[in-house]
Amino acid sequence: MLKNRRMNYIGADAMETEKKEKKEKVPRQKMPEQKPSERIRNFGEVPVGYPAETAITEAKRCIQCKKPGCISGCPVDVDIPGFIKLIAEGQFIEAALKLKETNSLPAVCGRVCPQEDQCEKLCILGKKGEPVAIGRLERFAADLERESGHISIPEIPSPNGKKVAVVGAGPSGLTIAGDLVKLGYEVTIFEALHQAGGVLVYGIPEFRLPKKIVQAEVDYLRKMGVKIVLNAVIGRIKTVDELFADGFDAVYLGVGAGAPVFMGIPGENLSGIYSANEYLTRSNLMKAYLFPEYDTPIARGRNVAVIGGGNVAMDSVRTALRLGAENAYIIYRRTEVEMPARIEEVHHAKEEGVQFKLLTNPIEYIGDENGWVKGIKCLQMELGEPDESGRRRPVPIKGSEFVIDVDTVVVAVGTMANPIIPITTPGLETNKWGYIVTKDEKGETTRQGV
Repeated sequence: MLKNRRMNYIGADAMETEKKEKKEKVPRQKMPEQKPSERIRNFGEVPVGYPAETAITEAKRCIQCKKPGCISGCPVDVDIPGFIKLIAEGQFIEAALKLKETNSLPAVCGRVCPQEDQCEKLCILGKKGEPVAIGRLERFAADLERESGHISIPEIPSPNGKKVAVVGAGPSGLTIAGDLVKLGYEVTIFEALHQAGGVLVYGIPEFRLPKKIVQAEVDYLRKMGVKIVLNAVIGRIKTVDELFADGFDAVYLGVGAGAPVFMGIPGENLSGIYSANEYLTRSNLMKAYLFPEYDTPIARGRNVAVIGGGNVAMDSVRTALRLGAENAYIIYRRTEVEMPARIEEVHHAKEEGVQFKLLTNPIEYIGDENGWVKGIKCLQMELGEPDESGRRRPVPIKGSEFVIDVDTVVVAVGTMANPIIPITTPGLETNKWGYIVTKDEKGETTRQGV
């Protein structure tokens, strides 16, 4: 009996290996895109989505593992094999509903989640070939449901009598609001800006995540019963204590890290130098790219340098191109290997003509007689031993100074926590960087109920 059982296991393993080998022969399906020569002069979305036939072909590459590693790589535990199987069978609306069992923002996640470092990284097909395009399939199902007009709202349980205030309508706040309302909580989101979405609307450009997609996801949450109060800066119009006094049983803080960071080098106060926060917010939420239709102009530089190597830097430099820059540079002190930006974003930036100045570190901004930036003095770097991040530390090369001519600079080297809520909330402990301290993975702060 034991021998027969062992033979069954061996047979099952052999079958799974055979299935994997067959699937690997079907290449990962490419996503249709705007041509680089066309898209650098418009803010339309770059990838245009899978046609149905392509989505089915890609979905059929999934071998439906018995122990799917992809799910363990998903922060919200989406049943990935489940929704992909439904797409393979042509049940597209059902696939969208499967996604929404644990993810209230599938159209957003399908576009901007770093799948290559999460679910797709653990796909068994990726061990020898290319993983299943999980993110692209997620986008396909969510888009098809939205465009079909058959968006179904899950059954909401009877109210449990508890009220929760969510501070911040970014991806974190929207996600928890969607989860809580499905558990019977009464949820109200307080958003500081005039449009819900947080970094999804003020940070990520239109060509990567259209505003209408975010708005559709927000509208879906409203239909589920989530209340959203806009233009509400908690810590100014109301404090956390006042939210409790208003009858909220708990407060969730999802305010992000929206305070800009600069490098502290000479010349940073020259005109023409922006934080990425301001540059992208003006372009996205205040629609500066549509000036003069919208009266919030932003300087349209001819020679624009963006400092940094993350997704925000890629968003900024690609925005500069679309605003008419003749030369758009990424200045980054390490090599491309160490860049934290998504591989796809770096690839798109290169296609569009972005010039990468790698192993380069700014040390001073040079201004003209009118106080406007006209150049960046830089040092060449080389990589030394790894630092605390695990990446090799950039080391200056003596005597390697040179100047890059620019008229606009965008600094995208990170962000910090906004201090408004901590300074107006007694008993809310912060660390040395100003971030709110939490006790464990549940996110519980030093204030009860927060």
